[in-house]
Amino acid sequence: MKLATLQSSGRDGNLVVVNRQLTKAKLVTNIALTLQSALDNWADIEPQLQQVYHALNERKDDAITFDPRQTSAPLPRAYQWLDGSAYLSHVKRVRKSRGADFPDYLFDDPLMYQGISSLMLGPHAPIEAVSEDWGIDFEAEIGVITDDVVAGVSVNDAASHIKLILLINDISLRNLIPAELAKGFGFLQGKPACAFSPVAVTPDELGVSWVNSKLHLPLTVHWNEHLFGQANAGVDMQFNFAQLITHAAKTRNLMAGTVIGSGTVSNNDLTKGFSCIIEKRVVEIIGTGTPITEFMRFGDKVQIEMLNNNGLSLFGAIKQEVQPCR
Repeated sequence: MKLATLQSSGRDGNLVVVNRQLTKAKLVTNIALTLQSALDNWADIEPQLQQVYHALNERKDDAITFDPRQTSAPLPRAYQWLDGSAYLSHVKRVRKSRGADFPDYLFDDPLMYQGISSLMLGPHAPIEAVSEDWGIDFEAEIGVITDDVVAGVSVNDAASHIKLILLINDISLRNLIPAELAKGFGFLQGKPACAFSPVAVTPDELGVSWVNSKLHLPLTVHWNEHLFGQANAGVDMQFNFAQLITHAAKTRNLMAGTVIGSGTVSNNDLTKGFSCIIEKRVVEIIGTGTPITEFMRFGDKVQIEMLNNNGLSLFGAIKQEVQPCR
C-alpha cells in the first residue's frame, strides 16, 4: 500500500491512498483525515486503507490524478525524528579524513541523534539557506515510520512496529556543524528540516526487496541532473531498522508516527558513488589531502529516487532546489 498527504489549508494535510504506478490517488478522509490519525489507530484503519488500495489498483474506485508537486511530507510534522548512522563505510571515511580512530564499540552501538520533527519538508520544497557559505549538503537516506513502541522492546519484536517506509533527504549545513559538535552538545543549527518522498509504503509492497528489516535496492541520487550515487541500501548496513528502533527505545516509549532514519546510505564499493557531498569530499581528502568537490550553491538541484527491479518508482522522487531564505 502507498500513502501520501495532499497539501491543504491545515498543517497536517489530507491523507490519500496512491496506486502502485503513482498516477492516481483517492482521498480517504472518511477513514482517516491525516496519516497521523491513521497511525494512531493503525490496527483498525490499515485494513480499510488496504481495501481502497486494492480497488484503486484494479480501477474499481473513483480517483484523482496524483501530482507529487501537490504533496507535503507524508507526515508534515511528526512526534519524533531520530536519525541513525547505520552505514559504517560512511562513518569510517569521515573519521579517517580527520585522522580520528574508529572505535570498536561503533560496530555494536549505533550513532543516533534527535532532529527537527515539527516541520517535515515535502518532496518539492526548496532547500533554503541564508548563505552558500554554510556548506549546503544533501543526504539520501531510507526511513521508517513506527506505531507505538514500548521502551525496552527487543530486536525481534521491533520489526513488527515498522508500518511504513519512505525516502529522506537529511539536509546538512556542513560548515556550521564542526563548531556545534565542539561544544559537546550535538546538532542544532547544522541540521535544518528534512525532506521526504511523496509517498510512504507498507513493507509488504516491497516484496523480496524488504528482508531482515533492510531495503535491498539501489538509492539513486542525481545532482544537477548528473548521476552522483547509486549505493544499495541493503548492502553494508551494519544496523537494520529493527536494531535502530531497539536502540531508540532503550529508555523511552516511541509514539506512533515516530520517524527513524538509516543515516546516509553508503557502500564500501566506491564505484557505487555517494549519497552526500561530504563523503565524496572526504574520499578526496584521503586520496590527495585536499577536497575538490564544492557544496551546493543557490540554484543547484538534487533528485533522490528508488526504482524496483521492474524500473517502477517505489516512493516517487524527492526533487529540491537550493534557494536563498525568503
